[in-house]
Amino acid sequence: MAVWDNLTGQADAIAIFRAAAQRVPSTTGAADAGGAAGSTATAESSSMTHAWLITGPPGSGRSNLAFAFAAALLSPGTPDGDLAAARQVEARTHPDLSVLTTEGVIIPMKTVKEAVARSQYSPSVGRYRVVVVEDADRMVERTSNVLLKALEEPPERTVWILCAPSEADLLPTIRSRVRTVRLRVPSVADVADLLVRRNGVDPVIAELSARLAQSHIGMARRLATNADARARREETLRAALGIRSVSSAVNAAARLLAIAGDDAKAITVELNAAERDGMLRSLGVEAGQSVPPGLRSQIKDLEDDQKRRAKRSLHDGIDRILVDLASLYRDVCMVQLGREHAVINLELLAELRTASVAGSPATTVATMDAIAVARQRIQGNVAPALALEAMLVSAIRRPQ
Repeated sequence: MAVWDNLTGQADAIAIFRAAAQRVPSTTGAADAGGAAGSTATAESSSMTHAWLITGPPGSGRSNLAFAFAAALLSPGTPDGDLAAARQVEARTHPDLSVLTTEGVIIPMKTVKEAVARSQYSPSVGRYRVVVVEDADRMVERTSNVLLKALEEPPERTVWILCAPSEADLLPTIRSRVRTVRLRVPSVADVADLLVRRNGVDPVIAELSARLAQSHIGMARRLATNADARARREETLRAALGIRSVSSAVNAAARLLAIAGDDAKAITVELNAAERDGMLRSLGVEAGQSVPPGLRSQIKDLEDDQKRRAKRSLHDGIDRILVDLASLYRDVCMVQLGREHAVINLELLAELRTASVAGSPATTVATMDAIAVARQRIQGNVAPALALEAMLVSAIRRPQ
């Protein structure tokens, strides 16, 4: 089994990384970096370098590709990876792998400094020491400058793999020191095939989930494996279609926030409980036993981390709702323009036809613009309720 088997729709990028993983380790200095990798594995684009940047839209598989590349680099010289190394990378337990990630809104500077310090060590068992930075765009400028110093003077056999939606999300000084590989959006068929092959999902549900997720691999998997998530998504769209007045827009905004909260809780509650139980076991505290005072600070740190994750999960859930609403009004516009074959939410086609006659393509596009503005406002820390209310007022439609 190759480390690339759980990826889909990224044959060109895989070819580049697969060829680079075959290279014999050598001094991988900053002079090797810079420039963007093309769509084919040319000699220049597939040569090994000390820092890579994987860019692509959310759900395109940036992190999965990063860890597959890490597994190939940490394997003993085989381009398809070694099963033992791949398992260690998947479990994040390989001694030569460091992962820089966050479940909060931003990556703390302390975490980056720790990763930079570990990057100075020589590999212990593998050919390289690999540092994967997920969501590299979630660093403020001061924190990015700490990472920049590590990229300017890289150790001989340390490889950095950064992931971000686009090059523009990183400082220009960082972009000049990495080699960029851009991912494309996988097709619905590619994502559906992956769900069937990797998760054993029924082909009909797989196609439905991949289409509704607009080829976002992570969201497609969640929709395919969680009927409640599919139901919440449908409720979101029907709530938007039912807006007829300002008061109904305000009520819909409150309902959308509640749906986002329910979705966030569904993701985090079980994980939080498992983390707490695991920590208590590691500290020697039996189930039902009170936590000794000397250990309470560690439990408090865990709870603080979980609160930060819950906040990010809620914001991500709200953003996902806005993406789904954008797909809804895109579909309305497609129906208005006589392009029903291009509709994403086929299951709501009758409702889309009704909504299409309650406005014009211009008013529908105005609503899509309002959704984009709402996303920007929420990212800028505007209260989500206010941003959603302002956006949904533009979605008021009265039946003809």
